[in-house]
Amino acid sequence: MTWGLQNTQQQADQQIEYALSQGINFIDTAEMYAVPPSPETYGKTEEIIGDWLSRNPQRRGELIIATKIAGAGLPWVRGGGPITGEAVIAAVDASLKRLNTDYIDLYQLHWPNRTTPHFGKHFPGHISFSDIDRQKHENQMLEILQALASCIKAGKIRHCGLSDDTTWGINTYLKLSEKHDLPRMVSIQNEFSLLHAKDWPYLIENCVHEDVAYLPWSPLAAGMLSGKYIDGARPAGSRWTYMQRKGIFRDTEIANSAVKEYVEVAKTHGFTPSQLALAWCNQVDGVTSTIIGATNLDQLKENVAAFSKPLSEEVLADINTVFRRYPVPY
Repeated sequence: MTWGLQNTQQQADQQIEYALSQGINFIDTAEMYAVPPSPETYGKTEEIIGDWLSRNPQRRGELIIATKIAGAGLPWVRGGGPITGEAVIAAVDASLKRLNTDYIDLYQLHWPNRTTPHFGKHFPGHISFSDIDRQKHENQMLEILQALASCIKAGKIRHCGLSDDTTWGINTYLKLSEKHDLPRMVSIQNEFSLLHAKDWPYLIENCVHEDVAYLPWSPLAAGMLSGKYIDGARPAGSRWTYMQRKGIFRDTEIANSAVKEYVEVAKTHGFTPSQLALAWCNQVDGVTSTIIGATNLDQLKENVAAFSKPLSEEVLADINTVFRRYPVPY
């Protein structure tokens, strides 16, 4: 998602090549990227991936390419309107063109049409579930599934999934798919990390038993768990030096204290802070594949190495000691 603003085509090429060399085959993007989103960066990340594919068409089969349709709220994307069946058809065609491919492996809804308890809205009283017109949203979900079915039938996408949704959202889609013989949502992407583990246990239990892949995004809490933002630090060129659409809501005093303690645990056991956080995320029961991001090749190499460094019982015990002190730091 940094490709097209923080990263150039050449840097993206290097990252793709290194990832493939390490056995990574899942590349996740979205039509609204690069981030932070703007009319100028809309679609740029897909275009960069498409540029690489145009020069390496024989390697398309090595990749699982996942992208997403933006929901309501971005005025430069289909007038800021909600996800509809018509929007799905148009967005799929546009992503295929930018990605320079004939098919998308996993097509995801970036966020639902209703407001959900993500991006700092998970504390009681922030949103009201009772204000939602359930039947209206079920009708919208059915229309979306029908459009996704037409895209699958046309060979444009192979699977569909969710992002930034809830247990009710997952199960309603599954119920509608079964009732109307429509494609099944196979995955969900939600924020999940040592600083933001609210999906454990209930949503992740649901994913395990309903065979829905759980794909954590931001396992480093937007870079915070790397330790680079401790006590207000803002390294040049880092993500938090850019304007953030939702603000830097993760940067709380409690989160800062938690990160300091996780950094000490990492040092004690021979991990970098980022590797500790990624290895922890990867070992959580129910996690299918942890989505990592990097703005340079050195970061990518550091992150990838985390997955070959299993956590011992001693390390997990030290992590849990910190986690219990800071279960919901933002």
